[in-house]
Amino acid sequence: MTTTIHNNVTSRKVKVKRNFERNAYTFMRISGVILLFLAIGHTFLQLIINNVHDLTVNKIAMENWSNALRRGSEFLLLIFAMSHGLNGLRNVLEDYVHGKGAVTLIRLGLAVFLIITLLVVGYAIIAFNPDAAAAGVSSIGYGQ
Repeated sequence: MTTTIHNNVTSRKVKVKRNFERNAYTFMRISGVILLFLAIGHTFLQLIINNVHDLTVNKIAMENWSNALRRGSEFLLLIFAMSHGLNGLRNVLEDYVHGKGAVTLIRLGLAVFLIITLLVVGYAIIAFNPDAAAAGVSSIGYGQ
């Protein structure tokens, strides 16, 4: 730490140590801002661009999910919402659980849950076939 005096004003530089909690705190702030834009964009597309009275499974499969950019934005929304929410849950749980082993177990459990969820849903988004979904819906006569 260095202290300097300029014109009777004292200032000092403090080196902030980077650790897990500091990074988690920074991530919460950044992901919150990103989520704000992603959620507003999602809401705008779902409620204003797409008329809610005309939404059908066929329309969503063919128009919304056939667009790679739309799939990507939905996946980003999922990534940031899940990680932001689970980080908040971790914070709350660690307020009440103080044992070192229990805290490690909480962190590990939430990380495994996040990874498994993102892998499964990521695969579902990537492997989604709009033509097959539309054909399946039209074959049963639903959502036309």
